[in-house]
Amino acid sequence: MRSKTQNYMSTTINLKLILICLAFLFLLFLILRSNYQSPVPTSTSSSNNSSTNDDSPQEEKWQKSSTDCPPIEIPTTVTPPLTCNKISPSLAEAMVHYATSNVTPQQTKKEVSVSLRVLQRKSPCNFLVFGLGLDSLMWTALNHGGRTVFLEEDKSWIDQITKQLPSLESYHVAYNTKVTEADELMEAGKREDCKAVKDPRESRCELALKGFPSEVYDIDWDLIMVDAPTGYHDGAPGRMSAIYTAGLMARNREEGETDVFVHDVNRVVEDKFSKAFLCEGYLIEQEGRIRHFTIPSHRARSGRPFCP
Repeated sequence: MRSKTQNYMSTTINLKLILICLAFLFLLFLILRSNYQSPVPTSTSSSNNSSTNDDSPQEEKWQKSSTDCPPIEIPTTVTPPLTCNKISPSLAEAMVHYATSNVTPQQTKKEVSVSLRVLQRKSPCNFLVFGLGLDSLMWTALNHGGRTVFLEEDKSWIDQITKQLPSLESYHVAYNTKVTEADELMEAGKREDCKAVKDPRESRCELALKGFPSEVYDIDWDLIMVDAPTGYHDGAPGRMSAIYTAGLMARNREEGETDVFVHDVNRVVEDKFSKAFLCEGYLIEQEGRIRHFTIPSHRARSGRPFCP
């Protein structure tokens, strides 16, 4: 009897424990279900009907978050791959030349920068340079894609330079003046014949140079650099005619303007002749020994005075 009673009591206790556990699990399920249930968005009609009622903060928060998400943008274009462009031949030749030699340009860095600023704005362009020197390859490289022509008085120097740098376009020219004649030529330049704007080949002015190749006269030059002929001693040709002719070609272009640069203006001839025939009214700037003038076409507007 004792064993049966103990078994019965044990069975009753176990059944109660099972029922209690089941009830606890069911209650736990209801709690979890209510906490994780997501709100269901209302339809257009229901949202309009509920607009007259006060929305709860929870509904406003949910509606705001559902409309603030930005749309996903799909790119319609593909960025092209980077390409490798070759360096220009003139620039490559200049870099090798100056890197492997001890020569340096005759002008200082600040002086070169005056012309460089104009070349950066105008190149590729037509660039005429009086003189062939150690900086000639640099000017050609800075005017990549344009035409750079050099006029040189010394035939043997042309042969020497072009053997090293055959890509340079240069022409031999002759001058029939002397530095000692500068004062006489200055007085001659004040005559009316020297004020007339025309092709230098047709000019009656003593200062006009007429022995250049014909294509030099036929081109409208965007830049002209006067850094020759020799002018540092009395027997040298001097730059009187070169400065005058540069100004005449600038005025005689069909339209537009020409930037003219004169180097070595610390010397008397370059100083006086650039002011007289390129005109102080056209002077843009001076840096060290170089002056920059901008001369407009006189053919484009008749009646323009020789100097402003």
